Amino acid sequence: MLKFIGIIAEYNPFHNGHKWHIEKSIEQIGLNKDEAFVVAVMSGSFMQRGEPAIFDKWSRAAMAVESGVDLVIELPFVFSVRSAQYFAQGGVKLLNNLGVIDYISFGAEHDDLFALTTAAEQFDNPETVDILKSEMKSGKTYAAALSMAIKMLTGLNLEFLSSSNNILAIEYLKALKKYDSKITPIAIKRFAANHLDTEIKSEIASAKSIREALLKKDFSKASQALPEHSIDKISDLIAKGFEPLAAKNFETILLALLRNKTLAELIKVPDVTEGLEYKFAETCLQANSFEDLINLLKSKRYLQTRLQRILMHILLNTTKDEIAVFDETGPLYARVLAFNDKGRHALKAIKDNTDFPILVKPSEILDTKERVLKDLPPFKNMLKIDTLATDIYCLGFSNKDLRYGGQDYLRSPIYIKKGL
Repeated sequence: MLKFIGIIAEYNPFHNGHKWHIEKSIEQIGLNKDEAFVVAVMSGSFMQRGEPAIFDKWSRAAMAVESGVDLVIELPFVFSVRSAQYFAQGGVKLLNNLGVIDYISFGAEHDDLFALTTAAEQFDNPETVDILKSEMKSGKTYAAALSMAIKMLTGLNLEFLSSSNNILAIEYLKALKKYDSKITPIAIKRFAANHLDTEIKSEIASAKSIREALLKKDFSKASQALPEHSIDKISDLIAKGFEPLAAKNFETILLALLRNKTLAELIKVPDVTEGLEYKFAETCLQANSFEDLINLLKSKRYLQTRLQRILMHILLNTTKDEIAVFDETGPLYARVLAFNDKGRHALKAIKDNTDFPILVKPSEILDTKERVLKDLPPFKNMLKIDTLATDIYCLGFSNKDLRYGGQDYLRSPIYIKKGL
């Protein structure tokens, strides 16, 4: 019997660990690859940690489909560049809205689903909120205070609660409960590499170490941890001048935007609270690079990832009011980035089981003339932000010929003829 497996990912880029995760997910359910449809909800042009994707979304989606995924759907920017809670909620609700997903599979440092569920259940406990407030008053960050609260109530150790993939796993479980989803969770223990590892020591390495090797132009080193199709695609991209991108590629644009913003405008940026707008206004005059700006801003309370997410929202000009609306609506469409023959059948099954909008061509919903209007309904505004993210992303390339806009209107989903 055919089953649908959902995965929420960044594939930044798609590496051997991702391929292994897909294979283990299918194996754990007790299926073979012909019996499983793998549907990935993938971040587009910007990532959860507040960084640009190292390669464009279509190329990363194609790498995934070449190596085990059947259908890749874009996670809208307004959920992809968010803290773990909202990233997870956006991804889970999108999978849930498809109406066909049987399982959600995620990696975790600890694959004890009972312990992860126990931790997730504490978020509804009033005692958790009381301890959380008390710990934050003592100067702890939200994440550290929350981990302490759950430790005190469950006995789970802080290492378990502070591991980043465990945190995401807990957030996925919370979101499944929030949306009363019938999707069954599967936890796959991370293999060989920690997500923060900066060295490639085997064929399974962290995405971070692979990105660092690529940014240092050490392609041979990065290739050790990439499947064949990813190696081919990245080689082709680099040969055509599409160099790997990092936040520093946008530092001049960001400094210009920051120096031109009023305090009233900075207050409207997502995640800017507690007078942080004053710090941004001051440090943007002192900084001369992205790294310099982050070093001047970060503190025990304001962690680098939060600051980077704020900067990406400044880059896209998204506001707290917009984000609040989208947190209420959740994802409003499924934007197709890549698929194979099995993915095509998956799309048909989705259409047969739900009225949720499947988006192939943005122009069917929002043309470039309408996109410049100020007051758009949420559906069109969410799409406007996604297409704008692509247009801004292209400005990071050093080759001026690659900076043209409107690519969402010019490029079709990648179809890779295989999978059945």
